[in-house]
Amino acid sequence: MPIITEKEKVIKIYEEASKKGWVIPCLCTENLTTTEAIISAASEFAKDHGLKSVPVTLAITVQYEHRSQSRNYTHSRNWETGLKLFQADAEVLMRKGGDYENVDLLLHLDHVQHDLDAELCESDLSDFSTIMYDASNLPLEENIAKTRAFVEKKGQEIMIEGACDEIVDAGGEAHNDITTADKCADYMKRTGVDMVVANLGTEHRASGKDLKYHGEAARAIKELIGPKIVLHGTSSVSNEQVRRLFDDGVCKVNIWTALERDASPKLLEFLVHHASEAAGPKMAEALKRDGYLTEKCATGEKESLTAFTTVARQDVIFQAMKKMVREYLDMWYVF
Repeated sequence: MPIITEKEKVIKIYEEASKKGWVIPCLCTENLTTTEAIISAASEFAKDHGLKSVPVTLAITVQYEHRSQSRNYTHSRNWETGLKLFQADAEVLMRKGGDYENVDLLLHLDHVQHDLDAELCESDLSDFSTIMYDASNLPLEENIAKTRAFVEKKGQEIMIEGACDEIVDAGGEAHNDITTADKCADYMKRTGVDMVVANLGTEHRASGKDLKYHGEAARAIKELIGPKIVLHGTSSVSNEQVRRLFDDGVCKVNIWTALERDASPKLLEFLVHHASEAAGPKMAEALKRDGYLTEKCATGEKESLTAFTTVARQDVIFQAMKKMVREYLDMWYVF
């Protein structure tokens, strides 16, 4: 299918997912390899289960100071160029007659900043499916006022999620209190957002040692607002907890770090095992001499297109990421 951006159709996808008990994965990207790995995993899942289509969300941050993925999408580091490339890649991959027509692709703008991304917030957002409007660096009352104004202006155009907690320290030394059910329900009522990003202990800007998923807090929120919680990050969530996220009231999970972190070792392993082919026998011997590689890696083989090209490296990453995305789908899209 083409990319689904019409708000009524996006809402219908979430309603149908809710009936099935599905959590819709929202996977961020900052390059074509990641973009296609996400879409390809969803397509493969649909084929394997004989489904006409399955939904998946492809996301990108814009001028988010923690990490601007749109800047990283292009070596010019121009966020506008990167955002257009992100859209163009998605449109080409999802074109009619293309390779992935059995995917219902949603495009998400993640962590859109109320101040840094003001220009984007004022623009036509009809090419996107959902947006996270992020005013969480403001005191709560200012956050609510800013978010409510954005919902009033753009709420008919796009599905909006908001972040109901003030972020105390984006550097990661401090962490916020877990979001209470009353606070979350009040935020949703006063802002009019469609979904709420709550702090359930997985906030990626908290110190790693403090990360712990609080399912009891999610279930308390669910009692008041229903399954409309967006969770950011799964690194601190066990697989058993991940499988039960919909029961906790989570309808959408935003993921990125895990894809990059867990794909990188696969690339390192590939390059070490193919050191001579990837870097040439002289480099392999030099690394062995300096103690970075062992005799086993200095095979003496000549450089090879199967190892030293960008295509070879990207394929390793692609396959690793595709496998991880597929694992999320297998956990959340149950029958």
